[in-house]
Amino acid sequence: MKAYLKEKILSQPSKMITYATYISEALYHPKWGYYIKQEEKVGRGGDFITTSNISDIYGRIMAKWFLNLMKEHDLPTKVCEIGAGNGRFAAAFLDEWSRITGEPLQYFIVDESPYHRELQKEILPIGEQVFQVENLEELKPFIGVVFSNELFDALPVHVVNKKDGTMMEVMVSVENDQFVEKPVLLENSMIKQFLKESNLTLVDNQRIEIPLAMGELVQRISQMLERGFVITVDYGYTDEEWMEPIHRDGSLRGYSKHEQVHNVLLNPGEMDITSHIHFDGLIRSGEKEGLRFVSKQRQDEFFLSIGLLQELEDHYDPNPFSKVGRRNRAIRSLILPSGMSSMFQVLIQKKGI
Repeated sequence: MKAYLKEKILSQPSKMITYATYISEALYHPKWGYYIKQEEKVGRGGDFITTSNISDIYGRIMAKWFLNLMKEHDLPTKVCEIGAGNGRFAAAFLDEWSRITGEPLQYFIVDESPYHRELQKEILPIGEQVFQVENLEELKPFIGVVFSNELFDALPVHVVNKKDGTMMEVMVSVENDQFVEKPVLLENSMIKQFLKESNLTLVDNQRIEIPLAMGELVQRISQMLERGFVITVDYGYTDEEWMEPIHRDGSLRGYSKHEQVHNVLLNPGEMDITSHIHFDGLIRSGEKEGLRFVSKQRQDEFFLSIGLLQELEDHYDPNPFSKVGRRNRAIRSLILPSGMSSMFQVLIQKKGI
């Protein structure tokens, strides 16, 4: 991967590429990309963990809520999960669905990772209830619920900063056989437009990630969805929060073996690369494409609002080592304000409802 990227950079007239191009290659290159390679990524043996992989209770409570949502709005029982990872959420969702209802369900998965698609085949009824598709366009026109968990934070982003009162775009170049940052005058009109719409005004020496790919994905989702809901679970900031001094260095990070890596230019293709998403920008992009804002809640508060606490009350067991005891601990971790859930937001958008 390093040799390929160096050749790609040095073949450019400017001897530079954007951060978005660098991240796209590092994560999604068809041969050497991090998400494409046949290696464990999620869980104890991987590089990071997601809330949907803490316990099957996540998929189970969402199955109950989705069912109520579909009945309330007369939607067909169809779910599209974008970026399903190892398939654990889908497996828990399907198991609970079959337990609580006799309703038939079609569950579509869109995932770019061949490695993850193979893992999904090991635990999911592919071709029966579950269907793996190559891209969103295959599902058009889709009526139902579109779900993603930690999808948008893995999209490529551009990086900009302000230096001596001038807006610069941070590019990636090669120097002394190492990948290095090279700031150039900001000329990308789409980045300028995003900053203007967000009303983001950087102070000197502040940097921030610009998610142009986010808007492109929102457009594709909306074009695919004829009627239904889009449920997005991720971590990120509002426009106002981005301007807080604590975030002046941006949020671009790498993760390797559950350790945070601040320099994402090290070892491309060998670690996850992520950034906090622009929630206000995501909502604005949706409104432009016909996805109407319904609500945004912290994940722990969302779980409480859809009845997760009741799951705890109905399954009390004093033995902490029993199956129910472990399940109760998982429930608490998802609803306690100090738990992992407090870092995530649940965004709900609708179309044709």
